[in-house]
Amino acid sequence: MASVLVVDDDAHIREVARFALARAGHTVELAADGAAAAERIGRGGLELVVLDVLMPELDGLTLCRQLGGRVPIVFLSSRGEEADRVLGLDLGADDYLAKPFSPRELVARVAAVLRRTAAEAVPAPRPALAIGNVTIDRDRHAVRVGDAELVVTATELRLLATLALHKGRVLSRNQLIATVYGDDHHISARTIDTHIRNLRAKLAAAGAPVIETVHGVGYRCG
Repeated sequence: MASVLVVDDDAHIREVARFALARAGHTVELAADGAAAAERIGRGGLELVVLDVLMPELDGLTLCRQLGGRVPIVFLSSRGEEADRVLGLDLGADDYLAKPFSPRELVARVAAVLRRTAAEAVPAPRPALAIGNVTIDRDRHAVRVGDAELVVTATELRLLATLALHKGRVLSRNQLIATVYGDDHHISARTIDTHIRNLRAKLAAAGAPVIETVHGVGYRCG
């Protein structure tokens, strides 16, 4: 059970979420806008935030960016397009639920995020990974090509690290989705292709074309 803050400018949605989460045993607090949420989060003691994207005062995406991963976030939004979901996840959110949503699904997704964050609370140090002259430091969220740092998103780093961990092996798009996003996400193969394309462009520009496409199968490094 956890202390959860529900942030939404719609009073009905706040109450639906509050009732469902409280019934599941969580302690639930409410905020009607992003500014109030930021003030409450700043006082600490929260274990998860259910956060609307479109709000007055301070929108959810901006607040998520400001928090920088200090507290797990499950986004709620009427904007259910895949591009919006990917943007939210890339900014550091842990999950994304489109409106209208099922209260039971919200409870299940909150539980899944809490399980993941509990398992990751005290992670063991992870060794750096290397592919040719590319070094991936997952703990510091850093990728270097030779002596130069390469700026990558969180998703790009997870993709590159996954391929590096299985160097020489072809990973399908579905395998990459399961590893990078987990089983709770509904991400398409097209999204993986877009991330890989962007990552390959950055690596190629830095002189490290280490990701190979195996047509009809997937991707590999090495």
